[in-house]
Amino acid sequence: MGIQKEAILTVKDLKTYIYVNNRCNRAVDGVSFEVFKGETLGIVGESGCGKSITASSIMQLLPRLSRIESGEITYHEKDKDIRIDLLERNGKSMRELRGADISMIFQDPMTALNPVYTIGSQIRENLLYHTSMSSQSMKEKAVELLQKMGIPLAEHRSGEYPHQFSGGMRQRAMIAMAMACNPKILIADEPTTALDVTIQAQIFELMQKLKEEHQTAIIMITHDMGVIAELANDVAVMYMGSIVEKGTVDEVLRNPAHPYTKALLQTIPKLGQGKKQKLEPIRGATPDPYMRPKGCQFMPRCDYASDECNQFPEDMQITDSHYAKCWKSKEVTKNA
Repeated sequence: MGIQKEAILTVKDLKTYIYVNNRCNRAVDGVSFEVFKGETLGIVGESGCGKSITASSIMQLLPRLSRIESGEITYHEKDKDIRIDLLERNGKSMRELRGADISMIFQDPMTALNPVYTIGSQIRENLLYHTSMSSQSMKEKAVELLQKMGIPLAEHRSGEYPHQFSGGMRQRAMIAMAMACNPKILIADEPTTALDVTIQAQIFELMQKLKEEHQTAIIMITHDMGVIAELANDVAVMYMGSIVEKGTVDEVLRNPAHPYTKALLQTIPKLGQGKKQKLEPIRGATPDPYMRPKGCQFMPRCDYASDECNQFPEDMQITDSHYAKCWKSKEVTKNA
């Protein structure tokens, strides 16, 4: 028998819609997944597929004119379950969770960091709200976190402002803030976008350490299948607001069961095959979210499309832990 995994976050049939000019964009449309203690769930997909809105829904940091329409987001604390979707966005309960139990590394640090406060004071603010550390201990902790992120002269630089940091250094400062309170769940939205490969490796090593030492669960949002293959335990592939395929990393990457997952994997260069290899771009473009096709959203771009795809597919079970929303999943796996 395998080790029993303990879920720390359950998202069930989540629907988050954005309203603009009397039109509705179903940005997240019936998403369900579980995140387990000490494990990483990777969420992949093209830009605009709903990955970041899913993360913002969990954090209750949704943009204006958007709201959670239905579904459940449940945080499993030690002795009780907390329904995040029922909490007020800026209520006391949500503020106590945000930054302490659940943290997020944002994609664009320039908009996430406050330009009028020093980097050190922004890290200390998180510690001040969520811990009972002394002022001196908070200063030392802030410097220590910046050092761990590979920022040189950390003590001096903690007194500088975001505009005095390079893009990569701002990203590292953002990660330091997210990791300050050793969160139970860390949501990383493209955490290494502006970083070189050496710093990327350092950041991933720190996240791995956080997982091992504190049993932190990580939701990794990325376009990079290499990162998913290296760091994630499970993966969910999103397209037009829905999870079209989910399973263990090994199952999904080795034996994709949805045409979209297969198409994504075909766009990745293979090591050692040189310039002669042929990369297959995904034909067409993602549909207008306000004028969606009927049935399967990937149908206009799919090589396996048929008349039955005019009906929205249900989850087809491939193995005990591998599911795909595709009527042709058996045919896709046969040709993978």
